[in-house]
Amino acid sequence: MRWLMLYARSRQVPASLAAVLVSTVAAGALARGEGPADPRLPVLILATGAMAASIGLGGQEPALDRTAAIRWAPRRAGHVLLAGAVVAGVLLGVQALGASMASTAFVVRDSAGLMGLAALGAVLSGGRYAWTLPFAWLSYAFFAQPSTSTPTQVATWLLQPSGTPAATWTALALTAVGTSAYAVAGPGR
Repeated sequence: MRWLMLYARSRQVPASLAAVLVSTVAAGALARGEGPADPRLPVLILATGAMAASIGLGGQEPALDRTAAIRWAPRRAGHVLLAGAVVAGVLLGVQALGASMASTAFVVRDSAGLMGLAALGAVLSGGRYAWTLPFAWLSYAFFAQPSTSTPTQVATWLLQPSGTPAATWTALALTAVGTSAYAVAGPGR
């Protein structure tokens, strides 16, 4: 159990968790009285959580991670999946206490896809800049023109309703590719 605590501290999990909790509770307080019609607020909350959690996807010393005598692949994959579950769980918990902002399927889909993007960002540019891919995709999705074409649904998967197949498959692909790449390659330098 001691190794788990050391790992969590080295990956800045307490600070990331505090950022996820504070941002979600603050946004949940702002959403009181609003219905689940506008998906932008829950997507913003999930993206903020994924970006906060992405900081821990890189260790203090990359060379130490690469030379350790333990198998990193399962731990890295578990880290990404657990972070996605925590981000989704915090939003669902806040929703249970107050206003419903989004469906459970929507929250799980977007949380998983955003963490996959963050993991892919960690592979490409290191843990310090892992947040850039979720931020870039969120920015594009917020300002893209709505359309029913499949390419547009793929590009704006974050804001699509939970029953949209293109959005679901995009999130699954991002989760699988990002988590696998991070588990195998680890964070970039």
